[in-house]
Amino acid sequence: MGTGVRHFAGGPRGARRYGVRMRILFVLASALASLAGVCAPAVAQTIPAPQLFSLTDTKGLVATAVTMDTAEFLGRRAVRLIKQRAEGVDGFVPLPGVDFQDGTIELDVAVKVTAKPGVGMPGFIGVAFRARPDASSYDMFYIRPGNAREDDQAMRNHAAQYCAAPGYDWYVLRRGWPWVYEAHADLRLDAWTHVKIEVAGRTAKLYLNRNPEPTLVVDGLKGLDVRGAVSLFTFVDQEGYFSNVRVTHAAPRPVTNGSDAAGTWDVKLLTDAGTYDGTLQLRRDGNALSGTWSGALGNGREVKGTWRDGYVELSFAGEWPNKTMDGKPGAVTTTLAGWFDGAMGKGRSRIEPRADGRWTATRRP
Repeated sequence: MGTGVRHFAGGPRGARRYGVRMRILFVLASALASLAGVCAPAVAQTIPAPQLFSLTDTKGLVATAVTMDTAEFLGRRAVRLIKQRAEGVDGFVPLPGVDFQDGTIELDVAVKVTAKPGVGMPGFIGVAFRARPDASSYDMFYIRPGNAREDDQAMRNHAAQYCAAPGYDWYVLRRGWPWVYEAHADLRLDAWTHVKIEVAGRTAKLYLNRNPEPTLVVDGLKGLDVRGAVSLFTFVDQEGYFSNVRVTHAAPRPVTNGSDAAGTWDVKLLTDAGTYDGTLQLRRDGNALSGTWSGALGNGREVKGTWRDGYVELSFAGEWPNKTMDGKPGAVTTTLAGWFDGAMGKGRSRIEPRADGRWTATRRP
């Protein structure tokens, strides 16, 4: 046997049978290895551990346009912020070392109004997220506890607010999309409020005082970035207190800014007066959009709008159809605001003065 050649009992025929068996086993082994590779779980994405800030001291905090210290409030040691009267400068304090995209932010906040008697001051306190260090861009939820118990229902509905920078403060959103970016909540001044914010992709939900249902849902965040800092926010003529912050990170949703809007889109307007289908044909020249709408509300209608890194605002004039909840024909103006993400799009829709709702879009190949 020193030759290294193996002899088979069956002679050449046995050798051939052995070779066939070995090839079959090799194929089976390769198939099983490939199947194992398909079925094996993907390498888990590293998610940062939760970040905790008790805020019993100011260590690591850097304040801009606010006075910062710690104080006892309602039996709890907390960071106290007092905003200086610097016009155009937000009263933000970023939490150190936080780079947040998706996940949850939880904390306790309280407001003590220091304005002179007779001055209408409901208190303003909240949290910005996905924020830039210079506060040039952010998404934010804040509350106005003093509005929650007003006798006027419209004022009560201004108790919780979403806003974003640049360009989407409370006034712009309230005038452009009444009741969509604010809501009522049962709140009080001079009391601790538990705040929880859930962020996933382009959607954020605000929960108050451990209510299992959200007070406010924003589908289509308007900030420039999909990740950034978490910052405490306060306002003038008050003392803002912050305590027990917990930032829990989650695997990011697969959204990226920059999707183009040019192309042909099949669109559904899902409104409180019914569903209206149509086709958008869009062209983009820098940040300017133009094109046509055809379908419900009219054919060949001129569309104009803007594009900002995938976020769009569009409008076109049309005609209200006869067979609707409000069957009186007449001129309408349709406005769409939202995001294009690859071959899909969605956002808010408004058909003035007849309907309000959402829109979805699918790009044609």
